[in-house]
Amino acid sequence: MKKLFVSLALGLSLLASGTLALAQTPAATDTPAAVTAPASADAAPAAEAAAAAIKETVDKGDVTWMMISTVLVIMMVIPGLALFYGGLVRSKNMLSVLMQVMVVFSLISVLWAVYGYSLAFGGEGLIYGNFDKLFLKGVTPDSLAATFTPGVMIPEFIFIAFQCTFAGITCALIVGSFAERIKFAAVLLFCTIWFTFSYLPIAHMVWGAGGYLFDKGALDFAGGTVVHINAAMAGLVGAYVIGKRLGYGRESMAPHSLTLTMVGASLLWVGWFGFNAGSNLEANGGTTLAFINTLMATAAAVLAWCVGETLTKGKASMLGAASGAVAGLVAITPACGTVGVMGAIIIGLVSGFLCLWGVTGLKKMLGADDSLDVFGVHGVGGIVGALLTGVFSAASLGGIKGGDYSIASQLFVQAEGVVITMVWSAIVAYVAFKIVDMLVGLRVTEEEEREGLDISSHGESAYHG
Repeated sequence: MKKLFVSLALGLSLLASGTLALAQTPAATDTPAAVTAPASADAAPAAEAAAAAIKETVDKGDVTWMMISTVLVIMMVIPGLALFYGGLVRSKNMLSVLMQVMVVFSLISVLWAVYGYSLAFGGEGLIYGNFDKLFLKGVTPDSLAATFTPGVMIPEFIFIAFQCTFAGITCALIVGSFAERIKFAAVLLFCTIWFTFSYLPIAHMVWGAGGYLFDKGALDFAGGTVVHINAAMAGLVGAYVIGKRLGYGRESMAPHSLTLTMVGASLLWVGWFGFNAGSNLEANGGTTLAFINTLMATAAAVLAWCVGETLTKGKASMLGAASGAVAGLVAITPACGTVGVMGAIIIGLVSGFLCLWGVTGLKKMLGADDSLDVFGVHGVGGIVGALLTGVFSAASLGGIKGGDYSIASQLFVQAEGVVITMVWSAIVAYVAFKIVDMLVGLRVTEEEEREGLDISSHGESAYHG
């Protein structure tokens, strides 16, 4: 841990100075989203000979699956997340949320190509990659990235595109925490800063060669820490810093269209198969494991949330069922490629109950106006999933990790990853919000907030007459 805290202190200065790790070439790893360096000069000759003996091949089926998966993740964001969030806010703010999700995703996509990919997957630094692939320098249609299987490759361009969608949806998730009261310019500036100093280092630490948590053996198949806990902490900090909505706790702030929310949740569920199963980077048996786990955990979470609502409120709600689906999807994300189907169902059940508590009891304890319950669902669900990944990945409990796998040891590593992500994201988010507040201001005026952001920020309305 001492090594980590020293790295935390040096992280931002390393980025500013450009003294990051050396360049790398994609190679197969034990983590689906990772890209590792080739054998170093002092590697054993036998290892070099074995690597050289593996013929690199590209399968058209794998390439097709990765392109489909990338499109599915884009569908998760636009229209899935946009409609899910859009239905949850009041009608006067619906277009503002749709706008924020769409433009944030577009902004992060461009930043990913300019420098994000290079810093996340370009080298073997402890917390960052390097600058060698800025503007995707040197990447051509013939460039290859690794999959799980030694020698089986995919075009690097589709790996870049797939990972781009992860970065984009992570930043888009955050806007739900402070919806209905933040300036549009503030959203874009905050996401730029936070993406650079929180998403990229966490992604590298978990998935990149040489990354602190990667080397520790942390299991995060598709982004429980990188995406969900990371975004949830930033959103929670934003809810505190920006403050509560006018009339919060006194006026009705019920969702204006649960129909749109249901449509959005359904699109999220369908798109999540690309998010999770696509993280295997191949079309094979491992992909089908992630696929079925995504189905079963989500279904279990829907049932758990409905049971929980019935026990606590006397009846189950459609909003609850949709929220339960998202909770299950979040929780199974880090575990989908390493746990068995029964383990996935248990993770779904646990996440359904605990995320229900997260948006009710825990939310009251925290006292923040997390508008669309980003922390209650993505934060709690991400933590549950990250920890239970360490448990149910064991072969003795139906997972794929056998041999000398120790649940206790893995749980410690998983917990360390959760804590690091929470602390890192929170600190970066707080600093970023303060910078944005000084530069452009965070919150719209009271008059603009009462009028609604659709009109005051964008000069249009979804409803007329």
